[in-house]
Amino acid sequence: MHIFDDLDHRLIGALREDGRAPVSKLAAILGVTRATVQARLDRLLESGAVLGFTIRSRQDADANAIRAVMMIEVMGRSTTAVIRQLRGLPELHALHTTNGTWDLVAEIRASSLGDFDRVLREVRTIDGILNSETSILLSSV
Repeated sequence: MHIFDDLDHRLIGALREDGRAPVSKLAAILGVTRATVQARLDRLLESGAVLGFTIRSRQDADANAIRAVMMIEVMGRSTTAVIRQLRGLPELHALHTTNGTWDLVAEIRASSLGDFDRVLREVRTIDGILNSETSILLSSV
């Protein structure tokens, strides 16, 4: 398990702002050498604390996308297996564990209502899912 220090937190923050930033730019932002940044990046990746690098897009970049939040109730001890299957769905944008009535909260993004309907059907057929409730997101305010 990796224990983060202040530099790790600042480095991850800088990467969240620009995941494609070159090591030299990150070093300048953080006020450390390129070698220090590279060593930290290597350690964060090797330890599994950082899984990879990705892009962030504006949520409204695809105005026709169907976005929804699905609350999921899981049966007994099947949470790990359910999570593994859910993570295989490309339309699943994020997955969160939670407490309370629902065990998981999934953020779904589909390109059409037909794709959205297919995703709902796929989720509902996963062994271990007892119940779900889905709300389509109409706008962000």
